[in-house]
Amino acid sequence: MTVFFAILAGAALWALWAYISKTRRMVRDLEDAVRSERRLLLEEDSKRLQYLGFSELVTQINGMVDRYNEFAKEETGYSNQIEAVLGSVQEAVLIFDSERTIEFANESAQRLFQRGRMLKGARLESVMRSSSLLEFLLEPESSRGSQLRQISLDWRGEALWFEASCANVQMGGELNSYSTILVLHDITRLKSLEMVRRDFVANVSHELRTPLTIIKGFAETLVEDNAALPVEARARFLGKILNNAERLHVLVEDLLTLSRLESKPDQMEHEQHSLRQLLVDTVENYRSRLDSENQTLELEFDDQIGEFRFDRFRINQVVDNLIENAFRYAPDFTTLTLRAAYDEASSMVECCVRDDGPGIPEKDVPHIFERFYRVDKGRSRETGGTGLGLSIMKHIIQLHGGTVRAESKQGEGTAIYFMLPYDRATVSEASA
Repeated sequence: MTVFFAILAGAALWALWAYISKTRRMVRDLEDAVRSERRLLLEEDSKRLQYLGFSELVTQINGMVDRYNEFAKEETGYSNQIEAVLGSVQEAVLIFDSERTIEFANESAQRLFQRGRMLKGARLESVMRSSSLLEFLLEPESSRGSQLRQISLDWRGEALWFEASCANVQMGGELNSYSTILVLHDITRLKSLEMVRRDFVANVSHELRTPLTIIKGFAETLVEDNAALPVEARARFLGKILNNAERLHVLVEDLLTLSRLESKPDQMEHEQHSLRQLLVDTVENYRSRLDSENQTLELEFDDQIGEFRFDRFRINQVVDNLIENAFRYAPDFTTLTLRAAYDEASSMVECCVRDDGPGIPEKDVPHIFERFYRVDKGRSRETGGTGLGLSIMKHIIQLHGGTVRAESKQGEGTAIYFMLPYDRATVSEASA
């Protein structure tokens, strides 16, 4: 009897141990499944699981894993869509955490601030050095609102301007966990254009004020003291008024020309022309103004250059302007040379107008193509210059797809170069 109870107790202990072992293994499998976010697939049949009391629990856990994986899949797809949308916008978009560590940067931001490394994981301050941006981010979100803020960044010694907006987004449902989305719209070019416009308006106002003041002063004198003025004085005053009225007319014409070139660049008439004939005609027009004993006007033309496409009227305007400048600012030159040569390396025609006059100071050479820039302001006004001729020339050549440059040394003369694309498409098509 004692042996029977001992065997029975042993069997019960063995069954209990087997049940506990099975239960422990089941719990470990459930724990591994939840940790690895996968369904629990067991070898035991449903009756065995039901006997162990795990059938319903396994079903619920597998359902929870399925729902989680489906949610994670949807979340990943949604995140990919968000990244694709943010990546395609032109504005720079950065997302960073409360420690200002960048979590996301779109392609525009990478192009602007990459510096050869990935932005993700970098500190915002190491990427963008801007006190105005930091001040903007330190403001309470309520005071920032939805308004755009103009900020400047120091980038490789240059100032970049942006319109910035940002918003805080709570992450993970935690009260103290949030990220900040920063959107930067590049307005550097607009700022530059705004500065150019302000300078242009200021320069135009100054250029117009001088002749208008002279005209007004002499006209008032003629009206108020007409009876007392000698005939010679009245004639001199009328001459001053006429000269300054002509100066205003030339200035307004140059301004209109510059405006048309900037606003309607597609109005250039590129047709097949002979550059040689244009230069020959231009040289002949100016021979009568030469001092026959002391001055010569020479033309050097490369025979490789045939007819090609350009706007004859505008290029004639360029050459006229350069020769007129030589007569105006270097009237004592002995040799004025027009040269055109084909440059094989660039497939362009290089033209040059060179004089052996007094030259231009080295510090002024880089600025002579700027609007209203004058090397000798007093002398330029006396000779009737508007300060726009070389700027107009630069626009015309750039609209042809070419470039301009100047070389000069005081006492050694001045050379102005311009390059024209050697476009012979029309000839090729005609011969074909």
